[in-house]
Amino acid sequence: MLSLHQLRCFLATYEHGSLTAAAEELGYAQPSVSEQVRGLEKTLGVPLFRRVGRGVVPTTLADTLRPYAEQAIAAAEEARRAVQSAVSLESGTIRFGMFGAARFYAGSQIVADVLERYPGVRVELIGQHSNEVQEQLRRGHLEAAMIAVTSVESEGMTVIPVARDELVYISADPERLASPVTAARLAKAQLIMPETTWRSTDSVRIVLRRFLHEAGYNPQTRIEVEEAETAVDLVGRGFGDSVIPRGGAVQLIPQLAPHVGYVSLRPRQYDVMAIVHRAGAVLSPAAQVMIEVATRHIQSIAEPI
Repeated sequence: MLSLHQLRCFLATYEHGSLTAAAEELGYAQPSVSEQVRGLEKTLGVPLFRRVGRGVVPTTLADTLRPYAEQAIAAAEEARRAVQSAVSLESGTIRFGMFGAARFYAGSQIVADVLERYPGVRVELIGQHSNEVQEQLRRGHLEAAMIAVTSVESEGMTVIPVARDELVYISADPERLASPVTAARLAKAQLIMPETTWRSTDSVRIVLRRFLHEAGYNPQTRIEVEEAETAVDLVGRGFGDSVIPRGGAVQLIPQLAPHVGYVSLRPRQYDVMAIVHRAGAVLSPAAQVMIEVATRHIQSIAEPI
Protein backbone atom coordinates (compact mmCIF):
# COMPACT_ATOMS: atom_id res chain seq x y z
CA MET A 1 0.00 0.00 0.00
CA LEU A 2 1.20 3.51 -0.78
CA SER A 3 2.33 5.59 2.18
CA LEU A 4 2.91 9.31 2.61
CA HIS A 5 6.45 8.50 3.73
CA GLN A 6 7.12 6.76 0.40
CA LEU A 7 5.67 9.68 -1.53
CA ARG A 8 7.78 12.22 0.36
CA CYS A 9 10.93 10.21 -0.38
CA PHE A 10 9.88 9.91 -4.02
CA LEU A 11 9.28 13.66 -4.40
CA ALA A 12 12.55 14.62 -2.74
CA THR A 13 14.45 12.20 -4.98
CA TYR A 14 12.60 13.46 -8.04
CA GLU A 15 13.40 17.08 -7.21
CA HIS A 16 17.09 16.58 -6.40
CA GLY A 17 17.95 13.79 -8.84
CA SER A 18 19.89 12.13 -6.04
CA LEU A 19 19.02 9.71 -3.25
CA THR A 20 21.77 11.21 -1.11
CA ALA A 21 20.49 14.77 -1.55
CA ALA A 22 16.92 13.60 -0.89
CA ALA A 23 18.06 11.95 2.34
CA GLU A 24 19.81 15.15 3.43
CA GLU A 25 16.70 17.22 2.81
CA LEU A 26 14.44 14.81 4.68
CA GLY A 27 16.89 14.14 7.50
CA TYR A 28 16.99 10.40 6.84
CA ALA A 29 19.78 7.95 6.16
CA GLN A 30 20.32 7.35 2.45
CA PRO A 31 19.54 3.61 2.65
CA SER A 32 16.20 4.46 4.26
CA VAL A 33 15.23 6.69 1.33
CA SER A 34 16.36 4.03 -1.15
CA GLU A 35 14.25 1.44 0.65
CA GLN A 36 11.16 3.68 0.54
CA VAL A 37 11.59 4.36 -3.18
CA ARG A 38 12.08 0.65 -3.93
CA GLY A 39 8.99 -0.14 -1.86
CA LEU A 40 6.98 2.38 -3.85
CA GLU A 41 8.23 0.92 -7.12
CA LYS A 42 7.30 -2.56 -5.90
CA THR A 43 3.81 -1.43 -4.89
CA LEU A 44 3.22 0.25 -8.25
CA GLY A 45 5.00 -2.46 -10.23
CA VAL A 46 6.95 0.05 -12.32
CA PRO A 47 10.45 1.60 -12.29
CA LEU A 48 10.44 5.27 -11.22
CA PHE A 49 14.14 6.13 -11.59
CA ARG A 50 17.15 5.15 -13.69
CA ARG A 51 20.64 5.34 -12.21
CA VAL A 52 22.98 7.66 -14.12
CA GLY A 53 26.43 8.10 -12.63
CA ARG A 54 25.98 9.04 -9.00
CA GLY A 55 22.48 10.32 -9.49
CA VAL A 56 19.09 9.13 -10.68
CA VAL A 57 16.86 10.26 -13.53
CA PRO A 58 13.06 9.98 -13.27
CA THR A 59 11.26 7.82 -15.79
CA THR A 60 8.19 8.97 -17.68
CA LEU A 61 6.13 7.00 -15.15
CA ALA A 62 7.68 9.10 -12.38
CA ASP A 63 6.64 12.21 -14.30
CA THR A 64 3.09 10.85 -14.34
CA LEU A 65 3.14 10.11 -10.62
CA ARG A 66 4.61 13.43 -9.47
CA PRO A 67 1.49 15.68 -9.54
CA TYR A 68 -0.60 13.02 -7.79
CA ALA A 69 2.07 12.56 -5.13
CA GLU A 70 2.14 16.32 -4.56
CA GLN A 71 -1.64 16.40 -4.26
CA ALA A 72 -1.62 13.55 -1.76
CA ILE A 73 1.02 15.22 0.41
CA ALA A 74 -0.77 18.55 0.19
CA ALA A 75 -4.13 16.97 1.09
CA ALA A 76 -2.61 15.28 4.14
CA GLU A 77 -1.02 18.56 5.21
CA GLU A 78 -4.31 20.40 4.74
CA ALA A 79 -6.10 17.83 6.89
CA ARG A 80 -3.49 18.17 9.62
CA ARG A 81 -3.66 21.96 9.53
CA ALA A 82 -7.47 21.99 9.57
CA VAL A 83 -7.60 19.87 12.72
CA GLN A 84 -4.85 21.83 14.43
CA SER A 85 -6.38 25.17 13.49
CA ALA A 86 -9.76 24.18 14.83
CA VAL A 87 -8.32 23.52 18.28
CA SER A 88 -5.38 25.93 18.41
CA LEU A 89 -6.39 29.19 16.73
CA GLU A 90 -5.99 30.84 20.11
CA SER A 91 -2.45 29.58 20.62
CA GLY A 92 -1.13 27.93 17.44
CA THR A 93 0.82 29.19 14.43
CA ILE A 94 -0.72 31.04 11.50
CA ARG A 95 1.38 30.66 8.30
CA PHE A 96 0.46 32.77 5.31
CA GLY A 97 2.28 33.44 2.06
CA MET A 98 2.92 37.04 0.99
CA PHE A 99 4.85 38.45 -1.96
CA GLY A 100 8.05 40.25 -1.00
CA ALA A 101 6.70 43.71 -1.87
CA ALA A 102 4.04 43.25 0.82
CA ARG A 103 6.27 45.49 2.95
CA PHE A 104 4.94 48.35 0.81
CA TYR A 105 1.35 47.44 1.62
CA ALA A 106 1.25 47.41 5.43
CA GLY A 107 2.66 43.91 5.88
CA SER A 108 3.53 44.69 9.50
CA GLN A 109 0.05 46.10 10.14
CA ILE A 110 -1.48 42.85 8.90
CA VAL A 111 0.48 40.96 11.55
CA ALA A 112 -0.43 43.54 14.20
CA ASP A 113 -4.15 43.22 13.45
CA VAL A 114 -4.04 39.44 13.68
CA LEU A 115 -2.21 39.59 17.01
CA GLU A 116 -4.68 42.10 18.39
CA ARG A 117 -7.48 39.69 17.59
CA TYR A 118 -5.61 36.54 18.66
CA PRO A 119 -2.80 37.61 21.03
CA GLY A 120 -1.77 34.03 21.77
CA VAL A 121 -0.95 32.97 18.21
CA ARG A 122 2.40 32.85 16.44
CA VAL A 123 2.41 34.45 12.96
CA GLU A 124 4.63 33.57 9.99
CA LEU A 125 4.49 35.64 6.80
CA ILE A 126 6.32 33.53 4.23
CA GLY A 127 7.92 34.50 0.94
CA GLN A 128 10.33 36.79 -0.88
CA HIS A 129 8.65 36.67 -4.29
CA SER A 130 5.25 35.64 -5.65
CA ASN A 131 6.73 32.79 -7.73
CA GLU A 132 8.47 31.32 -4.68
CA VAL A 133 5.25 31.54 -2.66
CA GLN A 134 3.21 29.89 -5.42
CA GLU A 135 5.68 27.00 -5.54
CA GLN A 136 5.26 26.50 -1.78
CA LEU A 137 1.49 26.51 -2.26
CA ARG A 138 1.79 23.93 -5.02
CA ARG A 139 3.90 21.67 -2.84
CA GLY A 140 1.49 21.99 0.09
CA HIS A 141 3.88 23.90 2.35
CA LEU A 142 1.43 26.80 2.57
CA GLU A 143 -2.34 26.77 2.80
CA ALA A 144 -3.09 30.15 1.25
CA ALA A 145 -1.31 33.32 0.16
CA MET A 146 -1.67 36.77 -1.30
CA ILE A 147 0.60 37.22 -4.31
CA ALA A 148 0.97 39.29 -7.47
CA VAL A 149 -0.45 37.51 -10.52
CA THR A 150 -0.65 38.07 -14.27
CA SER A 151 -3.47 35.60 -14.88
CA VAL A 152 -6.54 34.39 -12.98
CA GLU A 153 -5.81 30.87 -14.21
CA SER A 154 -3.16 28.65 -12.63
CA GLU A 155 -3.26 24.86 -12.83
CA GLY A 156 -4.44 23.31 -9.59
CA MET A 157 -4.97 26.70 -7.92
CA THR A 158 -7.90 28.96 -7.15
CA VAL A 159 -6.97 32.58 -7.91
CA ILE A 160 -9.17 35.40 -6.58
CA PRO A 161 -8.04 38.92 -7.59
CA VAL A 162 -8.65 41.41 -4.76
CA ALA A 163 -6.75 44.61 -5.69
CA ARG A 164 -4.53 46.23 -8.28
CA ASP A 165 -1.78 48.81 -8.01
CA GLU A 166 -0.77 51.10 -10.84
CA LEU A 167 2.75 50.78 -12.26
CA VAL A 168 4.44 54.18 -12.34
CA TYR A 169 7.54 55.55 -14.07
CA ILE A 170 9.94 57.14 -11.60
CA SER A 171 12.70 59.58 -12.47
CA ALA A 172 14.90 62.31 -10.98
CA ASP A 173 14.49 64.37 -14.16
CA PRO A 174 11.33 66.55 -14.03
CA GLU A 175 11.24 66.80 -17.83
CA ARG A 176 10.68 63.03 -18.09
CA LEU A 177 7.69 63.35 -15.77
CA ALA A 178 5.94 66.13 -17.66
CA SER A 179 3.52 63.71 -19.34
CA PRO A 180 2.55 60.03 -19.11
CA VAL A 181 5.16 57.67 -20.52
CA THR A 182 4.28 55.84 -23.74
CA ALA A 183 5.70 52.50 -24.86
CA ALA A 184 7.92 54.36 -27.36
CA ARG A 185 9.46 56.48 -24.60
CA LEU A 186 9.80 53.54 -22.24
CA ALA A 187 11.65 51.53 -24.88
CA LYS A 188 14.30 54.27 -25.09
CA ALA A 189 14.66 54.77 -21.32
CA GLN A 190 17.72 53.79 -19.30
CA LEU A 191 15.88 51.48 -16.94
CA ILE A 192 16.96 50.24 -13.51
CA MET A 193 14.78 47.24 -12.69
CA PRO A 194 14.44 45.23 -9.47
CA GLU A 195 13.67 41.50 -9.08
CA THR A 196 16.50 40.43 -11.39
CA THR A 197 16.48 36.84 -10.09
CA TRP A 198 12.82 36.55 -11.12
CA ARG A 199 13.04 38.70 -14.25
CA SER A 200 11.45 36.08 -16.52
CA THR A 201 8.44 35.44 -14.27
CA ASP A 202 8.06 38.61 -12.20
CA SER A 203 4.54 40.03 -12.63
CA VAL A 204 5.70 43.64 -13.15
CA ARG A 205 8.22 42.54 -15.79
CA ILE A 206 5.56 40.48 -17.58
CA VAL A 207 3.15 43.43 -17.66
CA LEU A 208 5.88 45.73 -19.03
CA ARG A 209 6.99 43.19 -21.66
CA ARG A 210 3.40 42.86 -22.84
CA PHE A 211 3.01 46.67 -22.84
CA LEU A 212 6.10 47.08 -25.03
CA HIS A 213 5.55 44.09 -27.29
CA GLU A 214 2.02 45.22 -28.16
CA ALA A 215 3.55 48.48 -29.43
CA GLY A 216 6.30 46.69 -31.35
CA TYR A 217 9.17 47.30 -28.91
CA ASN A 218 11.46 45.09 -26.86
CA PRO A 219 12.27 45.83 -23.20
CA GLN A 220 15.82 46.80 -22.31
CA THR A 221 17.46 47.52 -18.97
CA ARG A 222 20.61 49.38 -18.06
CA ILE A 223 20.94 48.11 -14.48
CA GLU A 224 19.51 44.96 -12.89
CA VAL A 225 19.12 44.77 -9.08
CA GLU A 226 17.26 42.63 -6.59
CA GLU A 227 15.53 45.13 -4.31
CA ALA A 228 13.16 47.95 -5.20
CA GLU A 229 14.95 50.00 -2.54
CA THR A 230 18.20 49.74 -4.49
CA ALA A 231 16.48 50.71 -7.74
CA VAL A 232 14.92 53.82 -6.17
CA ASP A 233 18.23 54.84 -4.61
CA LEU A 234 20.01 54.54 -7.98
CA VAL A 235 17.26 56.51 -9.69
CA GLY A 236 17.79 59.22 -7.10
CA ARG A 237 21.50 59.25 -7.94
CA GLY A 238 20.69 59.86 -11.60
CA PHE A 239 21.82 56.52 -13.06
CA GLY A 240 18.53 55.88 -14.81
CA ASP A 241 14.78 55.58 -14.31
CA SER A 242 12.55 52.71 -13.20
CA VAL A 243 9.01 51.36 -13.21
CA ILE A 244 7.61 50.08 -9.92
CA PRO A 245 4.17 49.72 -8.29
CA ARG A 246 2.77 52.99 -6.98
CA GLY A 247 2.66 51.57 -3.45
CA GLY A 248 6.42 51.11 -3.57
CA ALA A 249 6.94 54.61 -4.95
CA VAL A 250 4.84 56.18 -2.19
CA GLN A 251 6.74 54.31 0.51
CA LEU A 252 10.31 54.47 -0.79
CA ILE A 253 10.76 57.79 -2.58
CA PRO A 254 10.32 60.03 0.52
CA GLN A 255 12.84 57.91 2.43
CA LEU A 256 15.48 57.23 -0.23
CA ALA A 257 15.18 59.88 -2.95
CA PRO A 258 12.89 62.79 -2.01
CA HIS A 259 13.65 64.68 -5.22
CA VAL A 260 12.43 61.79 -7.41
CA GLY A 261 8.91 61.93 -8.83
CA TYR A 262 6.63 59.58 -10.72
CA VAL A 263 4.10 59.58 -13.53
CA SER A 264 1.68 57.10 -15.08
CA LEU A 265 2.29 55.02 -18.17
CA ARG A 266 0.03 55.57 -21.18
CA PRO A 267 -2.15 53.59 -21.23
CA ARG A 268 -2.06 52.88 -17.50
CA GLN A 269 -0.67 49.49 -16.46
CA TYR A 270 -1.40 47.57 -13.27
CA ASP A 271 0.04 44.88 -11.01
CA VAL A 272 -2.77 42.62 -9.76
CA MET A 273 -2.80 41.07 -6.28
CA ALA A 274 -4.83 37.96 -5.59
CA ILE A 275 -5.66 35.43 -2.91
CA VAL A 276 -4.40 32.02 -4.05
CA HIS A 277 -4.94 28.56 -2.59
CA ARG A 278 -5.10 25.01 -3.85
CA ALA A 279 -8.23 24.29 -5.85
CA GLY A 280 -10.87 22.55 -3.78
CA ALA A 281 -9.03 23.10 -0.49
CA VAL A 282 -11.06 23.51 2.70
CA LEU A 283 -9.44 26.54 4.29
CA SER A 284 -8.74 26.43 8.00
CA PRO A 285 -10.01 29.15 10.36
CA ALA A 286 -6.44 30.48 10.62
CA ALA A 287 -6.14 30.85 6.83
CA GLN A 288 -9.53 32.54 6.66
CA VAL A 289 -8.43 35.06 9.29
CA MET A 290 -5.28 35.94 7.35
CA ILE A 291 -7.18 36.22 4.06
CA GLU A 292 -9.76 38.55 5.60
CA VAL A 293 -7.17 40.80 7.29
CA ALA A 294 -4.75 40.87 4.33
CA THR A 295 -7.53 41.61 1.83
CA ARG A 296 -8.90 44.45 3.94
CA HIS A 297 -5.48 46.10 4.23
CA ILE A 298 -4.52 45.69 0.58
CA GLN A 299 -7.86 47.11 -0.56
CA SER A 300 -7.46 50.11 1.75
CA ILE A 301 -4.14 51.00 0.04
CA ALA A 302 -4.46 49.76 -3.54
CA GLU A 303 -7.50 49.86 -5.84
CA PRO A 304 -10.01 47.11 -4.91
CA ILE A 305 -11.13 44.67 -7.57
